Amino acid sequence: MSILLLLADSMTAAAATRPTEPIPWYANPQDMLVVLIGGMLLYMFFGSQKTRKKDEKTRADMLKNMKRGDKVVTAGGIMGTIVDVRDTDVVLKVDESSNTKIKFTRDAIKRVVLDDGTPTSK
Repeated sequence: MSILLLLADSMTAAAATRPTEPIPWYANPQDMLVVLIGGMLLYMFFGSQKTRKKDEKTRADMLKNMKRGDKVVTAGGIMGTIVDVRDTDVVLKVDESSNTKIKFTRDAIKRVVLDDGTPTSK
């Protein structure tokens, strides 16, 4: 009987000293949360890049196609009518009664406005 006890005792001791397998990464909820948040951040980053490029192209087309007589709004909120378009700057007529004209860079134009007051682009 003592041999059986000795044999059983040695088997439990061997089982207790056996190394346990590591827990897989997907079994820990905290690790899953890190992976999920990382995936969402990557999706948001690459999704915004596509939208930003599209907006930049639309804005570049708008600035390139400005012509005399277009009503525009500047980044500072000044509304006026284009009098002269040059390579790098635009001359706006901002007051009809006093015939006030102001020169702006093309980049200062925020949007071109239609006659009814609606913007043609962002």
